[in-house]
Parts: sequence; structure tokens; C-alpha cells
Amino acid sequence: MHALFTTKAAQLLESAEITINGTQPHDPQVHNSGVYLRTFVWGSLGLGDAYVSGMWDCQRLDEFFYRVLRAQLENNIGQLSDLLLRFRDSVFNLQSVRRAFQVGQQHYDIGNRLYEYMLGESMAYSAGYYGTGATTLTEAQYAKFDLVCKKLELQPGMRVLEIGSGWGTFAAYAAKKYGVSVVGITVSKEQLAFAAEHCKDLPVTFYLGDYRTLPQEYDNSFDRVVSIEMIEAVGLKNLRAYMEVAHRALKERGAFLIQAILGQGLPDVWLSTRIFPNGVLPSLTHLEVAVRGLFSMREVDRFGQDYDKTLMAWDERFRGAWNDIKETTDSTGRKLYDERFYRMWRYYLMVCAGSFRARKIDVCQILLERNAA
Repeated sequence: MHALFTTKAAQLLESAEITINGTQPHDPQVHNSGVYLRTFVWGSLGLGDAYVSGMWDCQRLDEFFYRVLRAQLENNIGQLSDLLLRFRDSVFNLQSVRRAFQVGQQHYDIGNRLYEYMLGESMAYSAGYYGTGATTLTEAQYAKFDLVCKKLELQPGMRVLEIGSGWGTFAAYAAKKYGVSVVGITVSKEQLAFAAEHCKDLPVTFYLGDYRTLPQEYDNSFDRVVSIEMIEAVGLKNLRAYMEVAHRALKERGAFLIQAILGQGLPDVWLSTRIFPNGVLPSLTHLEVAVRGLFSMREVDRFGQDYDKTLMAWDERFRGAWNDIKETTDSTGRKLYDERFYRMWRYYLMVCAGSFRARKIDVCQILLERNAA
């Protein structure tokens, strides 16, 4: 049985110019032949978990995934986990208000120091923008902040709502450079603590909550709304509610800018299970349907190649700081990150980089104008 799966895997990978146990950096080195059965039965979940367990290695995971996805080999491996997840998604609302804090607890509350090492000065956990000539991660992130502000035509005295405020660095940038006040929403306690400290002397406030619990006192009170890569946690069942919240918060003819990672509305099983619980990448069509009657779509800019660069920069920082990261402890002295975490995190960054490089997913900024009530 193992021989059959080994032969089939070798044939498929050969069509993508990948050789099992080959000499090129993108060639996987297989240490346990059980990886083939796992992958052919469980697809991306089996392949990813096998890597984290040390069953195989690859020097250039990003190039491995770029080649696999470019050749569309994902269509030839096990679909059982995909089918089960899609059935679950069709029956349940996995991004309900009750479940809203799960991604915060599992992904964002794992330690601010980790993110400081990986993200750098900007603390921006979204695609940087290299289109203005940025050459470093920090330059690209601040260029992205400025691009958002300019598209929104921010003016001193404006009031801005940020849905998914992260570590508060966009809010701080907009308040300092453009003279606006900002209210930010996050589902992460760790992000909230960092953001509150970072913006303590600015006209910026944050609260812990789900976007659907936005207090009524904020109705029609914001000139602008911005949401930078939060929509991936919304779920297809809730896209309309997400748009309605922004519409309700805005003044008439106010503007709403969304930075979104675009997919096909089908969850990647490994990523949505191990990294971003219940995450789904909507398509542009999903978003066009969700805004009907609420907003007019004024502008759509795509820059997926910049996310590839951003992810590679994050990976470089993560690897470079790993000796410090792995010594991080909690209040009891327990180490927070082990070798399995290292393998899981690098796999996550590299599968995403390969996906953008192969143009399987994209990132865009969408500028919307609120329709009259």
C-alpha cells in the first residue's frame, strides 16, 4: 500500500518539477513514508500535520508550495477533510458572536513578544505595500498605512472606526499624521493591552468586542470606517451583517475601506484548523453581493505579489529571532514555544507565501461609499 502511494506521489510531484528526496531546495525530504497515506486521505490537513510532526522536511517550503499550487496538484490529493469541513460550514455558523473570540484566544493571544519579533516596528499583521518604492518591511507597512489614509481622504477632526484594530498601530499613525480620532474594535485581550499602551496619549480608544456588538451610540457617528484584513474571520454567512454594521456606523456618504485577502470562499482545512480557526477567504463576488444596496464600490486595487514579499520578510524575522523567541516564558516560567510550534509557524508562513506566488489567493483594497439611507 505504501509503495502505491509513494509511486503516485512521485508521479504527481514530477509534473510540478519536484523530486522526492531530490537535491533542489524545493525538493521534499521524506523521513516517514506514512506521509503519503495521510496526504492522500486527509489532503492539506494530513500534509501539514505530517510536516509539523517531522515526517518530512523541505529547505524552501515556499517554492515547494508555489510549484505544487501552480501545477494544481491540490486537486489530486485527499478531499475527505475538505468535504467534512464544507459540510460543517454549510450547517453551522462557525463565526457566530458566541464563537467570535476563538481566533483571538488561539491565534492573537499567544504572546505579544512573538509578534514584536516577527512583525517589527510597525506591528502590522497584514500585507505591506511595496508599490511606492519601499525596500524594507517597515517602509512597506507604513506605506500601506498612508495609502489607506489617502484613499479615505482623512482630514483633521474626522472620526474613524477601525473594525479589527490589531495592535493599534494604524490608529496611532492616522491620529498622529492626519489628526483624526479613532475607535478600534478587537477580539484579542493581548492586542487590546498593547494598543491601549501604544496609544495612551492619542485621541484613540479601543474596546474588546465583536463587530456585531457595536453600541448603538456609535450609529451614524463616523466619517470613515476601515478594516484591514479582519474580514477573513467574518465567514460567508456573516458578510452582510459585517457590511450592515459599517453602514450603520457611518454618516451619510461616508467611506469604508476594506483590505481583504481574496480566495474562493472555501476554507483551507489546515490553516482554518491549526492557525486561524474558522477562517474563510471570500471572493470578490461574495463581497460585491454583500454590499448591494448599502455601498457603492468605488475602487478595487490588487497587490498580491506584495503579500509574498511581506510573508518572506516575516519568516526571515521569525527565523532570525527564534533563539530568543523559544526562551519566552509565561508568568509561571513555562516556555511558550517549542520545536513543534516553530515548524507549524514556518509552515503557515510558507504555504501562504507560495499561495500568493502561485496566484491562488490575492489581496486587495476595496474603497466603498455609503449609500444614502
